[in-house]
This record gives sequence, structure tokens and C-alpha cells, in this order.
Amino acid sequence: MRVVTIAFALALSVTTLAPSHAAGPNVIDLTHAFDAETVYWPTEPGFDLKKLSAGFTDRGYFYAASRYDAPEHGGTHIDAPYHFAEHGQTVEQIPLDRLVGEAVCVDVTTPCSVDRDYLVTIDDLKQWELANNASLAEKIVLLRTGYAEHWPDRKKYLGTDEMGPAAVDKLHFPGLDPAAASWLCSARRIKAVGIDTASIDNGPSRQFQSHVNLFERNTPALENVASMKDLPATGFRVYALPMKITGGTGAPCRVVAELEN
Repeated sequence: MRVVTIAFALALSVTTLAPSHAAGPNVIDLTHAFDAETVYWPTEPGFDLKKLSAGFTDRGYFYAASRYDAPEHGGTHIDAPYHFAEHGQTVEQIPLDRLVGEAVCVDVTTPCSVDRDYLVTIDDLKQWELANNASLAEKIVLLRTGYAEHWPDRKKYLGTDEMGPAAVDKLHFPGLDPAAASWLCSARRIKAVGIDTASIDNGPSRQFQSHVNLFERNTPALENVASMKDLPATGFRVYALPMKITGGTGAPCRVVAELEN
């Protein structure tokens, strides 16, 4: 009886002192997988994965290896400021504190469902602040147009499924108004901006002024962010970690959101 009592006491002590096994933080993957269906600009060849080895060696162990080829810009990726600013930061020069931090999700799905070429305005951003009693200042700002739900259907996502230079004139998808891009940098000093379309400028843009306005201020952009439908307006952090390419104008990027408990 004494042995059983001691054993019970020890078990109770361990249970009391052991760390909690409650569910961890709720993490949402905001990254499209890279494969043969990954959406790239119509002038780009896309993602190519070549299997080099996959099988058992003569020493008895299994070994697999592949080689991939892909443009910097396509799939879920980061645009480094150097992409459109001569003296902007390249991928490896972007400070990590611009890629990790508190984030917000600005839902503009309603106007974007009516107008494929919709531009997110300063008024949209101010209305979000009023509705949520929160500021965009020093945040990673994600713009939810709803277009991630079309992935990887190129025609629905880009407005055309054609390829080549002529297809660029047929692109139609929402983006950020250039004036709003400047406002986010100057009035709110955001860390970064992301969007669930192929470009931070809308499809018909030919001057890419939102890119220019952001990148001249070294504010990076995340493009082709995956579905944001499960994100709240506030109360989460984003981790956007690109491949660290020296001199890169952009890079594939793993983007995840960590929701507050």
C-alpha cells in the first residue's frame, strides 16, 4: 500500500509540474505551393522541377534529389525595392524587422468582385482604420481582394490564360492605387504590403507607379499571397521569409500568419 501511495503522489506531482500540452498558436499558411501550375507573368516560363535521383543506392539507403529553375517573380514571392528603384534594397538587404511583425488584413473583396481592375484607395484604408479602431502604422498590411480563390486558374486569376508579350495587354486584376502606396509609406510608415494578386499594381498598369512609390521608400511588397479568408482584420503576426538571394530583385517567399490566442 505504501508503494502505491508513493507512486500515486509522484504521478500527481509530475502532472502538476509538467508543462501544459494545450494547442499551440494558430498558424495559417499564406503561401501557394511551387509546382507546374504556379502562376507566373505571361512572359515568364514558370517553375520547372527536374528529378535527378529517386531510389536506393548501391549502399542500401534511399536517396532523392532534384533541381529547380524559376524566375525571381512568380508564385508567392517578395519584390525587393531594387526591382523598381535604382538605389533600393536588394533581397538580402531588406531588414528582417520589415518582414516579421504585427499585421492587418484589409478586406476589399466587395469592390474587387465588381471591378476586376479595382485600385485600393486611401479612403479604403482610412475606412478600415475607422471600422476597426486601429492604425495601419508600422504594420505589415495585407490587401485581400479575394483573387487567391481563383488560383491556379490563370484566366480567372490574371484575366487571360494566354502567354507571351501580347498577353500582358490582356491582364485584369486588382491592385493598390499609387496615391495609396505613397500614403502608406509617408503617413503610416508601414513595414511592408502584400496582396493576393499577381502584382501590387493592377493588371492594366503600364507605368507600375505603385511599385515605384513603394520601392523608392524601401517598402517591400509581397505578391501572390495565398488565401486570406481565415485571417481576422487584426490580431496576428506575419512572418515573410524569402530565399536570401544576394543582389536579388525578388525571391520565392514563405509567408505565414500567427494568430493571437
